[in-house]
Amino acid sequence: MLLKSTTRHIRIFTAEVEGQDLIPNDNVLTLDVDPDNELVWNDEALKAVYQKFEELVASYDGEELTEYNLRRIGSDLEHFVRSMLFKGQVSYNLNSRVNNYSFGLPRVDENENKLLGA
Repeated sequence: MLLKSTTRHIRIFTAEVEGQDLIPNDNVLTLDVDPDNELVWNDEALKAVYQKFEELVASYDGEELTEYNLRRIGSDLEHFVRSMLFKGQVSYNLNSRVNNYSFGLPRVDENENKLLGA
Protein backbone atom coordinates (compact mmCIF):
# COMPACT_ATOMS: atom_id res chain seq x y z
CA MET A 1 0.00 0.00 0.00
CA LEU A 2 1.30 3.43 -0.92
CA LEU A 3 1.87 5.65 2.11
CA LYS A 4 2.57 9.32 1.60
CA SER A 5 3.20 12.61 3.30
CA THR A 6 2.63 15.82 1.39
CA THR A 7 3.39 19.32 2.59
CA ARG A 8 3.86 22.46 0.51
CA HIS A 9 7.54 21.78 -0.23
CA ILE A 10 8.08 18.15 0.81
CA ARG A 11 6.50 14.98 -0.54
CA ILE A 12 7.45 11.53 0.73
CA PHE A 13 6.17 8.27 -0.75
CA THR A 14 6.68 4.58 -0.01
CA ALA A 15 7.44 4.01 -3.66
CA GLU A 16 10.11 3.82 -6.34
CA VAL A 17 10.19 6.14 -9.32
CA GLU A 18 10.11 4.39 -12.68
CA GLY A 19 10.01 6.90 -15.51
CA GLN A 20 7.07 9.17 -14.65
CA ASP A 21 5.37 6.61 -12.39
CA LEU A 22 5.48 5.84 -8.68
CA ILE A 23 5.54 2.10 -8.04
CA PRO A 24 4.49 1.28 -4.44
CA ASN A 25 7.28 -0.35 -2.44
CA ASP A 26 7.14 -0.65 1.36
CA ASN A 27 10.95 -0.93 1.51
CA VAL A 28 11.73 2.37 -0.25
CA LEU A 29 11.09 5.98 0.69
CA THR A 30 11.15 8.51 -2.13
CA LEU A 31 11.60 12.18 -1.32
CA ASP A 32 10.40 14.93 -3.67
CA VAL A 33 11.71 18.34 -2.61
CA ASP A 34 9.83 21.47 -3.73
CA PRO A 35 7.86 19.89 -6.58
CA ASP A 36 6.44 23.26 -7.70
CA ASN A 37 9.86 24.98 -7.81
CA GLU A 38 8.78 27.74 -5.45
CA LEU A 39 12.29 28.04 -4.05
CA VAL A 40 15.74 28.54 -5.52
CA TRP A 41 18.05 25.68 -4.52
CA ASN A 42 21.77 25.05 -4.73
CA ASP A 43 23.46 21.68 -4.38
CA GLU A 44 24.53 22.35 -0.79
CA ALA A 45 20.98 23.20 0.32
CA LEU A 46 19.53 20.11 -1.35
CA LYS A 47 22.19 17.92 0.24
CA ALA A 48 21.27 19.38 3.64
CA VAL A 49 17.59 18.47 3.12
CA TYR A 50 18.46 14.92 2.06
CA GLN A 51 20.82 14.56 5.03
CA LYS A 52 18.12 15.79 7.41
CA PHE A 53 15.70 13.32 5.77
CA GLU A 54 18.14 10.46 6.40
CA GLU A 55 18.55 11.55 10.04
CA LEU A 56 14.79 11.71 10.58
CA VAL A 57 14.24 8.31 8.96
CA ALA A 58 17.00 6.82 11.12
CA SER A 59 15.33 8.24 14.24
CA TYR A 60 12.33 5.98 13.51
CA ASP A 61 14.48 2.87 13.07
CA GLY A 62 12.74 -0.15 14.54
CA GLU A 63 9.31 1.50 14.57
CA GLU A 64 6.46 0.46 12.32
CA LEU A 65 6.23 2.52 9.15
CA THR A 66 2.89 4.30 9.39
CA GLU A 67 1.38 7.25 7.58
CA TYR A 68 1.48 9.15 10.87
CA ASN A 69 5.25 8.65 11.26
CA LEU A 70 5.79 9.57 7.61
CA ARG A 71 3.78 12.77 8.10
CA ARG A 72 5.86 13.66 11.16
CA ILE A 73 9.02 13.30 9.07
CA GLY A 74 7.47 15.42 6.31
CA SER A 75 6.42 18.13 8.75
CA ASP A 76 9.85 18.19 10.36
CA LEU A 77 11.44 18.54 6.92
CA GLU A 78 9.04 21.36 6.00
CA HIS A 79 10.12 23.22 9.16
CA PHE A 80 13.77 22.55 8.24
CA VAL A 81 13.22 24.08 4.77
CA ARG A 82 11.56 27.08 6.40
CA SER A 83 14.59 27.58 8.65
CA MET A 84 16.83 27.39 5.58
CA LEU A 85 14.80 30.16 3.93
CA PHE A 86 15.10 32.37 7.01
CA LYS A 87 18.87 31.76 7.12
CA GLY A 88 19.20 32.69 3.43
CA GLN A 89 20.32 29.19 2.38
CA VAL A 90 17.43 29.06 -0.11
CA SER A 91 15.26 31.85 -1.48
CA TYR A 92 11.88 32.27 -3.11
CA ASN A 93 11.81 31.67 -6.85
CA LEU A 94 10.17 34.91 -7.97
CA ASN A 95 9.78 33.44 -11.47
CA SER A 96 7.81 30.44 -10.23
CA ARG A 97 4.42 29.82 -11.79
CA VAL A 98 3.05 29.87 -8.22
CA ASN A 99 4.01 32.68 -5.86
CA ASN A 100 2.49 31.42 -2.63
CA TYR A 101 4.97 32.82 -0.09
CA SER A 102 3.82 30.17 2.36
CA PHE A 103 6.74 30.99 4.66
CA GLY A 104 6.05 34.73 4.64
CA LEU A 105 6.72 37.55 2.22
CA PRO A 106 10.16 37.68 0.58
CA ARG A 107 12.68 39.86 2.30
CA VAL A 108 14.28 42.54 0.18
CA ASP A 109 17.68 43.88 1.10
CA GLU A 110 17.58 47.58 2.01
CA ASN A 111 20.28 48.29 -0.60
CA GLU A 112 18.18 46.64 -3.30
CA ASN A 113 15.29 48.97 -2.45
CA LYS A 114 17.53 52.00 -2.98
CA LEU A 115 18.66 50.65 -6.36
CA LEU A 116 15.04 50.12 -7.39
CA GLY A 117 14.15 53.70 -6.46
CA ALA A 118 11.88 52.72 -3.59
